[in-house]
Amino acid sequence: MYPAAMCRSIKTLRRADTAATTGELEAAARQFVRKISGYRTPSARNTDAFEAAIAEIAASSAQLLETFGVDIEEGPDRWTPGSGTSRHAHPHPHDPIAIVG
Repeated sequence: MYPAAMCRSIKTLRRADTAATTGELEAAARQFVRKISGYRTPSARNTDAFEAAIAEIAASSAQLLETFGVDIEEGPDRWTPGSGTSRHAHPHPHDPIAIVG
């Protein structure tokens, strides 16, 4: 049995108080397929299946969010690697950019 907390390597890819973007849905689907398959990039032989799974999961994710009343906009993935925050998020108080001397 796994603990209730989210695995360290699973990242939140959208903020709850903003619309999701198609890029965020694709990024989340890609992350899930990578986690499930165990491969960061598929072999040439498995590329079509890998990409089809990503598309299907992104579509299912969009349907889920729409049932929750979350708006989905065309757009890029706004998550910034390594920060754990979206690009449009307010700076974290411990972020060196946010510290005022």
